[in-house]
Amino acid sequence: MIPPVLAAGVRCIAPDYPGFGRSDKPTELGWYTYDRHVAATQALADELDLRDAVAVVHDWGGPIGLRIATENPDRFSAIVVMDTGVFTGHQEMSDAWQVFRDFVERTEDLPISMLVSGGAAREMPPEAVAAYDAPFPVPESKAGARAFPLLIPTTPEMPGAAEGTRVLKALAADGRPKLHLWADSDPIIPPEVGARFAERINADPPEVIENASHFLQEDAGEQIGARIAAWLS
Repeated sequence: MIPPVLAAGVRCIAPDYPGFGRSDKPTELGWYTYDRHVAATQALADELDLRDAVAVVHDWGGPIGLRIATENPDRFSAIVVMDTGVFTGHQEMSDAWQVFRDFVERTEDLPISMLVSGGAAREMPPEAVAAYDAPFPVPESKAGARAFPLLIPTTPEMPGAAEGTRVLKALAADGRPKLHLWADSDPIIPPEVGARFAERINADPPEVIENASHFLQEDAGEQIGARIAAWLS
């Protein structure tokens, strides 16, 4: 996704959350919380003193990034949403997500690349598959990846649900430009869910990315990057 945006003359910042990529990886599952991820991302935005930024969010980038964007209107001028949303505890979770959550909860040595490639519609090159596994050499290093599905509030009383409700209301009244891109075959967050989310936050209907699944940036990264670059211009 990044090269077409860079080619358009736009700076790109791609952070690794704690527990992922080249960031530190606390090994205790309980270390990871929604608020801690938000705080880490907020600290990055503050340290870089971001201005006129565009929040490009996917999957857990939705609950984290959309909260950051709504709480920092002086830093973010537009939003790009891909196959994500916010969690209020009232949302319906798909059967595919429930199967995934149960698998993660009971699997300490999470097969990271298998999960990513399984969430892509097109075959991933071997070097991409290997790159997803590289940051996680031992089971203990995968605590952050395991924690994410377990943090999703499925009732309004769970941590993060009240914040999600607040963000949803803020987005509905938010007049900043929003671009929605959605995979045509996402079993985790189907296109019809994306259409409802766009309507709730006062955005245009999602543009469909064909032959793409949940990890649509792996299926159509260059296409998505080019679309974002064109939209920004």
